[in-house]
Amino acid sequence: MVELQNITKQHGSHVLFMDASMKLNPAEKVGLVGANGAGKTTIFRMILGEERPDDGAVERPKRLTVGYFRQDYAELDPAGTRSVLSETVAGAGTLAALGEELVRLEARLGDCDDPDYDAIIERYGDVQAQFSERGGYDLEARARAILAGLGFRGPEVDGPVKALSGGWRMRVQLARILLARPELLLLDEPTNYLDIESIVWLEEWLQGYPGAVLMTCHDRDVLNRVARKIVEIDGGKFRTYVGDYDAYERARLLDAAQREAEYEKQQAMLEKELRFIERFKKQPSKASQVQSRAKKLDKIEKLEPPRRIVERHFGFRKPDRSGNDVLALHAITKRYGDRAVHDGVTLMVRRTERWAIMGENGAGKTTLLKMMAGALTPDSGQVVVGASVGLGYYAQHQMEQLDGDLSVLEELEAHAPRAGIGTLRQLAGAFGFSGDDVDKAISVLSGGEKARLALAKMLYDAPNLLVLDEPTNHLDLTTKRALVRALADYDGTIVFVSHDRAFLRALATRVVELTATGLRVYEGSYDEYVQAVGREAPGLRA
Repeated sequence: MVELQNITKQHGSHVLFMDASMKLNPAEKVGLVGANGAGKTTIFRMILGEERPDDGAVERPKRLTVGYFRQDYAELDPAGTRSVLSETVAGAGTLAALGEELVRLEARLGDCDDPDYDAIIERYGDVQAQFSERGGYDLEARARAILAGLGFRGPEVDGPVKALSGGWRMRVQLARILLARPELLLLDEPTNYLDIESIVWLEEWLQGYPGAVLMTCHDRDVLNRVARKIVEIDGGKFRTYVGDYDAYERARLLDAAQREAEYEKQQAMLEKELRFIERFKKQPSKASQVQSRAKKLDKIEKLEPPRRIVERHFGFRKPDRSGNDVLALHAITKRYGDRAVHDGVTLMVRRTERWAIMGENGAGKTTLLKMMAGALTPDSGQVVVGASVGLGYYAQHQMEQLDGDLSVLEELEAHAPRAGIGTLRQLAGAFGFSGDDVDKAISVLSGGEKARLALAKMLYDAPNLLVLDEPTNHLDLTTKRALVRALADYDGTIVFVSHDRAFLRALATRVVELTATGLRVYEGSYDEYVQAVGREAPGLRA
């Protein structure tokens, strides 16, 4: 279907690919992985024809239909007149255009005096046949089903796009592409703005999708359930592994160990031969042997030192010990208009517990965290913070509060003016900003980089209570793994909301499920919660 043949690509002095090849077959589900800046987005752009390789070729059928979900989306409905449903249907490409033409032709059929009436009737018949054959009459129903799967409720589907937040507009973009059902789907982090219910729905949709999928994703559960091949960009080359993400990680470790062993074996051989040559090069009796070995070394293809995967480590300063009763909610209530988001919620959080807060869209997860963190006052009831508790609150809006005019290091200096430059550079390095990265302007950072910086600022303060609202959003798999390790060793208390099931699985020791009638508390891990309720999230059927 699509083949990248011996491609080379360079951006300035940075070489992305060197004589690299990969192939995508019909109906294949492929996960594309690699470090930030490895060139994953460039691969998508080359498949689309938006970029060309400096050398090599990208082969694809001329009539291949491709849908591309990207993070830098174009503005939806600039005029602000379309509904969510009509905007989604408009994304169906040729089929949507046929539907629009059908409506225009139907309007003209009422005018029998039109001099082109016979041509209109003939064209109407052709368009109607094409529209029906391609499933056009089911288009709206399919659009509603996709939007429902992505979390839209009835009134929102028929409501205006302009009323949506940025995250929900991204869902509309995704719905448009899924509705179009192209032969090839290119998905760049499709789960970033989705909750668990929508992620699970998307997994099932992609599993049953007859076309090919090439996707980047920071959710390992999605890669495990959808991808059947992983292509890794490593050192300008593509390495292909058959299987899901877990199988890829196991194979990669074995592959890396084998390459390391082969490299060390060759280095030992080269060192031995060079010692012989150096030792006997001035002895006439050994001249033929020296010459023979020198020629042998010239012909050997030297192995490159294997690239070692550097795991990131987040270091926590040890927090002060808090009292045993860390956070108490006493019959708290919060209303927005006539709607009670929380009504008489009572909860006790104790030292070293890790509470996962779960609930459907609109259940009030973020509202509850805000009240716990003191960022929002309940209408009634009381939030009591325990003795010697130092609270750290991470929310998505904190990324927006970073000063775009400052560099990474300057932002950390402003947050911790008494800390030495060495300490702050060490902190930045722990969160992935090494070398010249600390001088990057915040305005040019990616979403993941901004998230890491916001986390670094919060964790520098060493609070003994962390209230975290979607801390893994925009983080890559390597950074997530490092954050999980750090939080697993953290000697404090955590209350968090997350749509990342690997994160929930690794950390939660208690699960709170918010329901229409209050809350239910499940003692134990996320896996035990899933086993108890028979579903992965509150909005899913058991």
